[in-house]
Amino acid sequence: MTKLLEKALEVVRRLPPGTQDEIARAMLTMASDDAAPEEVGPAHLSAVLEGLAQAKRRELATDDEVEAAFRRFD
Repeated sequence: MTKLLEKALEVVRRLPPGTQDEIARAMLTMASDDAAPEEVGPAHLSAVLEGLAQAKRRELATDDEVEAAFRRFD
């Protein structure tokens, strides 16, 4: 397990049980080989498409940016 994943799980452990379950379901879905694609609602479609375009352009968050995002939950 990576240090970043361990740090994320530490943050998740402090969340309410219902939120922990939502995150666990998302993790299991993302890690599964046979998971069906999740539908994107119209309110979020433009943000998802922009995120995909950024990924295609290799505009990815650095490790420091990801760690800073997780620090907001401390």
